[in-house]
Amino acid sequence: MFNIFMTSINAVLPIVLLILLGYVLRRINFLNDAFLSVGNKLVFNVCLPSMLFINIYSIDDLSAVDWGLVIYAVVAVFIIFGIGLAVSVLSTKDNRRRGVILQCCYRSNFAIIGISLAASLAGTAAGAEDIVNGVVAIIQAFTIPIFNILAVVSLSIFVKPEAQVDENGMLVSPANKHTDIKKILLNIVKNPLIIGIVAGLVSVGLRYAEVAIWGEAVFTLRDDVTFLYNSLDNLKSVATPLALIVLGGQFKFSAVKGMTKEIVVGTVFRVIIAPLIGVGCAVLLSEFTPLVSFGQTEYPALIALFGTPVAVSSAIMAGEMGNDEQLAGQLVVWTSIASVFTVFITVFLLMSFGLLAV
Repeated sequence: MFNIFMTSINAVLPIVLLILLGYVLRRINFLNDAFLSVGNKLVFNVCLPSMLFINIYSIDDLSAVDWGLVIYAVVAVFIIFGIGLAVSVLSTKDNRRRGVILQCCYRSNFAIIGISLAASLAGTAAGAEDIVNGVVAIIQAFTIPIFNILAVVSLSIFVKPEAQVDENGMLVSPANKHTDIKKILLNIVKNPLIIGIVAGLVSVGLRYAEVAIWGEAVFTLRDDVTFLYNSLDNLKSVATPLALIVLGGQFKFSAVKGMTKEIVVGTVFRVIIAPLIGVGCAVLLSEFTPLVSFGQTEYPALIALFGTPVAVSSAIMAGEMGNDEQLAGQLVVWTSIASVFTVFITVFLLMSFGLLAV
């Protein structure tokens, strides 16, 4: 039991500690508001897209894809999104907070801590960690684009365009529904995270096309433009710690009082209800129906997908798109703290039933 507890602690607590570091550095004025603002933009527009590109570019073998697992993961994300939509509407009347709560319900920290958490749950068998890492990378290629597309939708559907004044000083009504949809689609296309993902998928596709035509990849970014690949890889390494430190610097305990209800709703859904749906249904379908068959290489990935706290970039996106960035930051912090305990409980239960390697 102690080993299980330490596995959960080692996977999630580093996130909390980096957030705490950012909070302390801001409180002692080592960091200022200008740095935090620029840091936000740097993470969202440069570091996170680089990380997503490298994660997808590193997928070497698509022939062994478990399509049953991929389909299950995608369907479960959309089901959680649908339930979260109802919860967000019922839990608050503030439109700037509804999208933030909805994003918290379905969007996990799979991009940043997915591989490390899943690898720590892979067990000690030879090659187990590499197999689990491959499973995670495949699921990331499908779910992370969906996460980010749904994030743009979530943060756009509740926030209305602001009224503007024309050249005659007359108040112009907000854009109509058609313009809103157009704006949502434009935000999806312009989203730096989506751009990083699409670039990664295109690179993988070109690599497979080379193999199909010439029998091998005659040109690869990693081998032939090594300086560019290494630069992107270095930006990937910076993404997680910088995002967490910046988030911690923006965190204010004084803001909790005015949004306690929303924090409780978002946190409970993210760390309790979402894992119950995503992981719980996987266990039931795998153990009691012939529809899917999951084992000790799939469950670590599913725990990382559905059981981790809300994505760090969710707070950055919320601010960039005119939603309640303060609430989004609070949800990242509190879901990260709470997930230390909920991940432990999830892992303990699955190990107890022999569904995870001890």
